[in-house]
Amino acid sequence: MIGKMAGAAIVAAGTPFAKGFSRPGEENQKLKGNIHHSVSQWCYNDIPLEDFAKACKEMGIESIELLEEKDWATVQKYGLKCAVGYATDWGIPKGFNRIANHEKLTADFEKMIPKAAAAGVPNLICFSGNREGQNDNEGLINCAQGIHKIIPSAEKYGVTIIMELLNSYGHKDYQCDKTTWGAALCEMVGSENFKLLYDIYHMQIMEGNIIETITKYIRYIGHIHTGGVPGRHELDETQELYYPAIMQAIVKAGYKGFVGQEFVPSQKDKLASLKKCIQICDV
Repeated sequence: MIGKMAGAAIVAAGTPFAKGFSRPGEENQKLKGNIHHSVSQWCYNDIPLEDFAKACKEMGIESIELLEEKDWATVQKYGLKCAVGYATDWGIPKGFNRIANHEKLTADFEKMIPKAAAAGVPNLICFSGNREGQNDNEGLINCAQGIHKIIPSAEKYGVTIIMELLNSYGHKDYQCDKTTWGAALCEMVGSENFKLLYDIYHMQIMEGNIIETITKYIRYIGHIHTGGVPGRHELDETQELYYPAIMQAIVKAGYKGFVGQEFVPSQKDKLASLKKCIQICDV
């Protein structure tokens, strides 16, 4: 998606955005260590996981995430973490906002929390579920009740349950689609072992104001995802967000968790795209 001529012009012009890109001789530049870099495996699922793990290790990436239990050992073999694991085979539409879902979700998370702890997986992802006519207050109460059931295990084993913020246009009718709603849920749950997965791509679509929102709600954020807007592609000059500034704000806010690249590469060389975007975010 990056136009070679456009990219060259930007660097030559010496504009501030050029600082986010690698220059000749910087391709193998050591990462600074201020950002803990991770990447979502599903964006590269046409690359065998072992090959992908080797490539990520060479780039300085610390984690490959959104993996099922069966894949955790594979990334660990290459000295990587899985920053976020799955605990249930239920997807986004069926979440904690329905009382009827609590029995299965509780059983799935209770089973997986100790396994995640043993494997060094710090976070397990969960979802609110879709509204389906439910008002947001009822969904908030139901989510809090359901999550309370698994918090004792999460606290016991030191695993954090993270609920993802998604845009409810692409994920039609999804309930946890505003940072304020998610923050209210964190307050209701009242545990450091429940936080939000703040997805920059989704929240730019829903509410914008990314830097101020992250800064204000950082205490509720346990994990962060990236993605270019529009299109969810590379974090380059073709999209509307300036990621170096966002990453600087994250560091300034004292965030110590992982930042997961979750853009869908548009370039043929997907690993080159990933490496470039890691460098853009490495402030």
